Amino acid sequence: MRSSRLVAASLAGVAVSGLVLSNAVPASAVSATHSAPALSTSSAPANGRTLTLPAPHGRYATGESTFRLVDDKRADPWVPNQSYRELMISVFYPAVHTAGKPYTTQYPAAAAAEIGASLDGGNGLPAGLVNWAATKTHSVRDAAMAPGRFPVVLYSPGAGDPRDSNMTLVENLASQGYVVVTIDHTGEAPATEFPDGHVVGNGPLLAAFGQVGDDQAAATVLLTKVMDVRLADTRLVLNRLSSLPNRLTAGMDLNDIGMFGHSAGGFEAAETMYDDPRVKAGVNLDGTMEFTENADGTHLSDVALHGLKQPLLLMGSTGRYPSSIHVEPSWASFWQNQKGWKADITLNDSQHQSFTDAEPLLAQLAGQIPASTLTYDNGTVDARRAVAADRALVDSFFNRFLKGRDDHLLDGRGASQYPITFVQ
Repeated sequence: MRSSRLVAASLAGVAVSGLVLSNAVPASAVSATHSAPALSTSSAPANGRTLTLPAPHGRYATGESTFRLVDDKRADPWVPNQSYRELMISVFYPAVHTAGKPYTTQYPAAAAAEIGASLDGGNGLPAGLVNWAATKTHSVRDAAMAPGRFPVVLYSPGAGDPRDSNMTLVENLASQGYVVVTIDHTGEAPATEFPDGHVVGNGPLLAAFGQVGDDQAAATVLLTKVMDVRLADTRLVLNRLSSLPNRLTAGMDLNDIGMFGHSAGGFEAAETMYDDPRVKAGVNLDGTMEFTENADGTHLSDVALHGLKQPLLLMGSTGRYPSSIHVEPSWASFWQNQKGWKADITLNDSQHQSFTDAEPLLAQLAGQIPASTLTYDNGTVDARRAVAADRALVDSFFNRFLKGRDDHLLDGRGASQYPITFVQ
């Protein structure tokens, strides 16, 4: 299968229709036409560089708590002979009394090696150039929650990405006064670490995609299964929010729930809203909403065919696989059928992963990797301006539809300061 218009450049793996399956496959398995430029690994530092996530800009400090959720009524679709489905989620929230306390790491220690190897391979980086286990968040483990009640927003990553791959947006939203719940879809990411120390990879799912080959009908069936699994995972999370510890639920407003996601996660957010009215507003970051290798409009999802009553923001890229209502068939269909509020905003000079942590993190390697590698992954948009735009749009959207505070950025007020285009 060739890479699709919605493949995350960080994931050099088996992929179709934006549902990217991890980069933990040999580079030789990726089409040379769509591979990031290769680099020599001979000069990689022994300890690797430590990259820094951009600091949140909200009024609150942030805390992070992690939880294992188990669905005893659903067998795991990717782990053979497992009669239950288990997930990991992280909850980021406004916090107090965090001064002087250590921040959490972006990736759990036992999973970081597999995730890091995948990130290196997918981004064309020399092994060891980056110490992926060393990157810190700006959140304190199990910190006390700030007083008040805050809307809840779910985040789902692109297929093949771990739940921790968009701290740039997640922590910033939490610092603005939201409880943000990130979801690992076990069996998709290179590694998901559980509290008892066991780690689940994505071998069975990669094998399933390998068996599909160029069979388009089989690809559609498998992609539909991937999304069905994700939707069931999200229902589990929604159902269990009220069962989290009281130290968190006391500050969670479960009457105001939103969702956003990148790539397949953006598709998932929209489809969840179609199925579940508990989710009142959503953002799709560059995710197709159909089940085909080539985004051609032949296997559209329910949300693309029927639209939503709830508001949905589409945010698209301009790179190898551009997304807008004029070039992405599922977006065009959604636009025509949408009943609620809608907007389509393009991040100029961007690539697919410009909406994730890849944008600010890989930019720190400028001068150490070829410029062609950096622009292949991140586009030519300035990383700081891309982060500012992504944050401003996501914050403005949820403030408007979950808090009733409208700064009118989504109407164009102040938009000229960001590298964005409103698509009409």
